[in-house]
Amino acid sequence: MIESGRSPTNGWRVAVLGGGAWGTALALAMLRAGHDVQLYARDEETVAAIGRGENTRYLPGITITSGVFATSDIAAALDRVDCVLAVTPAQSLRAVLDVARGHVPQGVPVVLCAKGIERDTGFLLSSIVEEGLPDNPVAALSGPSFATDVARGLPTAVVVAARNGELAAELAARFSAENLRCYSSDDLVGVEIGGALKNVFAIAAGAVTGAGLGASAQAAMVTRGFVELRRLGAAFGARPETLMGLSGLGDLLLTCSSAQSRNFAYGLALGQGKPLAGLPLAEGVPTAAIAARIAAERGIEAPIISAVAAILDGKVTIGQAVTALMTRPLKTETDI
Repeated sequence: MIESGRSPTNGWRVAVLGGGAWGTALALAMLRAGHDVQLYARDEETVAAIGRGENTRYLPGITITSGVFATSDIAAALDRVDCVLAVTPAQSLRAVLDVARGHVPQGVPVVLCAKGIERDTGFLLSSIVEEGLPDNPVAALSGPSFATDVARGLPTAVVVAARNGELAAELAARFSAENLRCYSSDDLVGVEIGGALKNVFAIAAGAVTGAGLGASAQAAMVTRGFVELRRLGAAFGARPETLMGLSGLGDLLLTCSSAQSRNFAYGLALGQGKPLAGLPLAEGVPTAAIAARIAAERGIEAPIISAVAAILDGKVTIGQAVTALMTRPLKTETDI
């Protein structure tokens, strides 16, 4: 159980590291769950905008009620907190933890709310936290959830995972509020790998749609993509039932079907031949490259992941990738 100076019936002081759309939405969700929120953002303009009641750059149109203290001082954001939500992009997590080290109270759980695999090392994000903050338990919050839906308080279900099942259950209970239902899991790796890989398939789904290849092609891609997700998940030690749940199949279905997903929108522009410069961050781009490399190194068959990585790297066109996928040797559908 979490050691805290507060009564279990009282709210926590929660730090949110990240002032983007998802960080802002989670800050509002924590307010609804009865917690005080201290939000860290590097950008002074974002901090000022949140202070005025609206994150106009990242989450326009959503009113930020009083109770969110925004700051660009990470020490102030982490002062006497009971829990830390790390909402910075996957590829910048290590740098943010380097700055936060020394300010995170010992024993306070660090909950990962971004999704990805570190490009240079192939590490899951939990490994980065365990390496950088060895005295803090790590958890992850994931599932089918768009920032605008959570910010508006629309019904959403997610999963909170930690290696320690009791910690996961307590965090899930603490985070749950009206219209935000949090399930718990002790399969941290499974929740992480599902959340990371679905971004790659969302890019693929967007590209299929943008290229006008039809709904049948998109359905086939998502279904066969889930097979690849299961293969890589098994290699990381993920449990099959976790990948069938909210953080795997659930998140895959959401992000592969809507341009609200940054990864789908990125793939859509790619398929339409539009300029990609200036598009919002799509975590699936760096994840595709490292996932393809991991699959190759471990001898895992992942043709869709490899195709996405090759397209993003400019090695093949979408048409060439589709032809290669459609002419692969035939096999039984259930050959995992």
